[in-house]
Amino acid sequence: MTKTGLAKAGRLAPLIRAGLIAGLAIAGLLFPLVALAGVGAKTGADALQSMPEQLTVVPSAQTTYVYARDGKTLLTMFYEEHRKPTKIEDMSPFITSAIVASEDTRFYQHNGVDPKGVARAFVANQQAGGVSQGASTLTMQYVRMALRDGAKTPKEALEATEQTTERKLREMRLAIELEQRISKQEILQRYLNSAYFGHRAYGIFAASEVFFSKTPRDLSLTEAALLAGLVKAPSAYDPAVNDQRAATDRRNYVIDQMLEMGSITQAQARSAQKAKIRLNLTSPPNDCVSVPQEENDWGFFCDYLRNWWMEQPAFGASAQERLANLRRGGYKVVTSLDPKIQASAMKHILDKEKRRSVYAHGEVVIEPGTGRIRAMAVNRRYSLDQSDNGEHSDRRRRDQVRGNYPNTVNPLLGGGDMAGYQAGSTFKIFTMLAALEEGMPLSTSFYSPQRFVTKYITAPGPATCGIRWCPKNSSKSMTGRQTMWSGFGKSVNTYFVQLEQKVGAEKAVRMAERLGLKWRTEIDQKYARPEHASGWGAFTLGVSDATPIEMANVFATLAAEGKYCQPIPVQMINTRDGASLEFEGKKVAGPRCHQELSPQVAQAATDAARCVTGYGAAEGGCGGWSTSPMVHATLRRPVAGKSGTTDSNRSAWFCGYTPQLAAAAFVADPDNPDNTVGTSRGTISKFTVAETLKDALKGLPKAKFTPPPAEMVHGNDNRDNNDRRDGDGDGNGNWRDGD
Repeated sequence: MTKTGLAKAGRLAPLIRAGLIAGLAIAGLLFPLVALAGVGAKTGADALQSMPEQLTVVPSAQTTYVYARDGKTLLTMFYEEHRKPTKIEDMSPFITSAIVASEDTRFYQHNGVDPKGVARAFVANQQAGGVSQGASTLTMQYVRMALRDGAKTPKEALEATEQTTERKLREMRLAIELEQRISKQEILQRYLNSAYFGHRAYGIFAASEVFFSKTPRDLSLTEAALLAGLVKAPSAYDPAVNDQRAATDRRNYVIDQMLEMGSITQAQARSAQKAKIRLNLTSPPNDCVSVPQEENDWGFFCDYLRNWWMEQPAFGASAQERLANLRRGGYKVVTSLDPKIQASAMKHILDKEKRRSVYAHGEVVIEPGTGRIRAMAVNRRYSLDQSDNGEHSDRRRRDQVRGNYPNTVNPLLGGGDMAGYQAGSTFKIFTMLAALEEGMPLSTSFYSPQRFVTKYITAPGPATCGIRWCPKNSSKSMTGRQTMWSGFGKSVNTYFVQLEQKVGAEKAVRMAERLGLKWRTEIDQKYARPEHASGWGAFTLGVSDATPIEMANVFATLAAEGKYCQPIPVQMINTRDGASLEFEGKKVAGPRCHQELSPQVAQAATDAARCVTGYGAAEGGCGGWSTSPMVHATLRRPVAGKSGTTDSNRSAWFCGYTPQLAAAAFVADPDNPDNTVGTSRGTISKFTVAETLKDALKGLPKAKFTPPPAEMVHGNDNRDNNDRRDGDGDGNGNWRDGD
């Protein structure tokens, strides 16, 4: 025999010896080693040598923990098997002793397969006339768990656990090889992190948390013995759902075994066995419906995070694989959610529109320059239970479905398949940006009548003159010559349709796409196509749907002086090993930004958007009044933005921003877009944004906007500097750079 053969035979000796002791010709036992029957040691060894020598260990499924921005506030967890690996030095010595006493008292004497255990089980089973006792060592049990956890198909998982001769022989072979490669303590640690303790708890960390609300380090003798006893039959001995007598008897048996092994004293055993089982049950949260009830509004952010995760190639090749990684990968996810900003947003939202309203009132807050979402708040409870929901606001559907209030899991703020809401005059920003980028200065002026006959052909309707689209202003006071400052600040429709005609509607549509808008409805997709976009005149008045996340991020791009960042709900993702997760050389949780607009174009747009809020432009005249003066009056710091309402007040928006934060709020009926919000709700989004930003920025410096350069104000106009500042030609300037 070669040296290699001798070495292998030597390693197999314990297994062959165990088989011979048991009398391998006997069949029908729990561990039926009949594959070796009557063939002798050499033939048996040859059969065993054909099996794998080393165990390929695939990391067990682990729980993903999701935290708020502070890295400490737990939002929820995701798991298929609740498990968190724990080092053996972080476990109570009672649990390591108890698991050995419960499962394998000769663990420290054998080499993976216990010949005495095999013989003992053989005798017991012979006397019982069936299977009454097994011979699996703790190492063999771990091998079985590792094979199960490493299975790639249901068939492999079945083969890892089914009661067959081949499976038992494989376990024995691998157990022997494993013990020659790693220490007993390492095997014990792996076992305790893999075992199922019942009650959805995998591994000792989860078991300690679920049954006693503590860590493995803090387990007492009675607690450790109870948990160790569960492994044999978790359902039968579960003290949380069954009569505790069975669990007590099993616990006391483990304590007796610990005493016999010398792990504890007689006094410790006596005291522990007299103790009553005292549980302190914890139900670890799982998925978005399990966010803390007192912070139920976090559920909508969590839902967005999950949808975002399933779109990221870093987590797998398909949505199914990515979701499996979220539930099995053991990540530490620190999200971008700021609990203080979130709480402020919820307070101001609920002050204005209660949860039982048919109208959804929601807000998203984003950090410019990173795209990180700091808050997602809406006047709804995140819940699957809709039994107490109100009537559907569309009478035609009341018999089929209930309304979405107060409980829903619909992504009302964006993400998933959420189409959004018509955003009204907030869309004028895209026309203005397209015009500025084409070289039209802020001083570009048009005479803006109450009603304007456009070049756009449309179907007959209330806003048509013959075959042409003829929009009008909301107030006759808007009639007159307007610039971008006054046209934007007063939201003059007939100014912006003329600006759109001059720059081209298609460029406004493409600008919206560049800043992150997606077309999700059939009609939006149709008109956004190149062959139709040039004739989409109504686009500038916001007839398309958009989500609050998209609109908040549009204005965050302006606050960041043209730097576009994808909206992102995370700021750190670490793997189970503690390393920052990277994909294609970049941190997955890092900002994803690029300079989409020139700083000069963004600065010019901001100067006009300052007119909206009552803050006033740095370089031009706002025309004497604005649509949202309460925003600056409330915030009392540099702020810009845009309000927006649709025809018949079907929705009402406000998007506002400072250099540090941007926010978008809306009010609309998600169930029935034709249900008008009414004029009384026309201003609540403005106050919600202003009040939320005021709270969020409290104590921070009053950061100022950068005024636009002269060429963005008047182009190549050579008027004196005073006239450049306000654009009204009166030489006064009206310079505003304060707070």
